[in-house]
Amino acid sequence: MNTPRPVILPEPTLRRLPWYLAYVETLRDAREEYVSSTRISKDLDLDSSCIAKDLSFLSLKGKTRIGYEVAALEEALTDFLGFHVSHKAYLFGAGSLGSALMQDSGLSNYGLDIIGAFDTDSAKGGLTYGGITVRHPDTLREAMRENPATIAILAVPSNKAQEVADMAIAAGVRAIWNFTPCRVRVPEGVVMANTSIYAHLALIFNRLAEMPSAPEEKGGEI
Repeated sequence: MNTPRPVILPEPTLRRLPWYLAYVETLRDAREEYVSSTRISKDLDLDSSCIAKDLSFLSLKGKTRIGYEVAALEEALTDFLGFHVSHKAYLFGAGSLGSALMQDSGLSNYGLDIIGAFDTDSAKGGLTYGGITVRHPDTLREAMRENPATIAILAVPSNKAQEVADMAIAAGVRAIWNFTPCRVRVPEGVVMANTSIYAHLALIFNRLAEMPSAPEEKGGEI
C-alpha cells in the first residue's frame, strides 16, 4: 500500500495563513463566535476566492450563511501551521537584533523555543538575555549533544552568514532562519527561510519616493 504524500502548500498560501490566525485571534478577543469568508475578505482586503482556496487546506468546514466558528478556526490554523508544537532553536549573533529575539517572549507562543545563543565576541560570552546565556560557537557541538535543536537563527554580520550556516548544518540543525541580507546556500534536505529587514526597508523607501508629496495644509483646525 502506497503512503500518500503530504500536501505541499503554495508558498503564498503559507504566508497568508498566519494573517488569518492573527485576525481570528482579534475576533476571539472581541468575543465574536462566527466569521464569514465575506467578512474576512473585507477586513483583510483579500479576494474571497483566494480565502476560500487557502482555507480549503484545513480540515474544517464553515456553516452555510454563518461562516466559521472562530474558536474552531483559530485551533485549526494553529494546528495546521505547527504553532502548537515546540521547536528548539539556537541563535547565532548576540547583537542588537539577536538580543531582541532572545527577549521576545512572543516567539514561544508560536512554537519557537530559543534554547541557546552563540557569539564570537568574548565580551558577550556569559551575558544573559531573556534567560538565555551567550556562549562561544566552539561549544556548539557539545550543546547539540546535550540539548539538540532543529533550527539555527542567523543574526550575524553578512560576511559570516554562510560560514555560520555551514557550521550549524554540520552540527546537525535541519533548518536555517536567516535574518541577514546575505543569500545563504544550504544542501538539499535543509529548510531555508530568509527574513530581510533591509529588503523591506528598501521597498518602503522606494515606494515612498514614487509617491507624490503630501499636500500642504491650508490652515484651519487639525
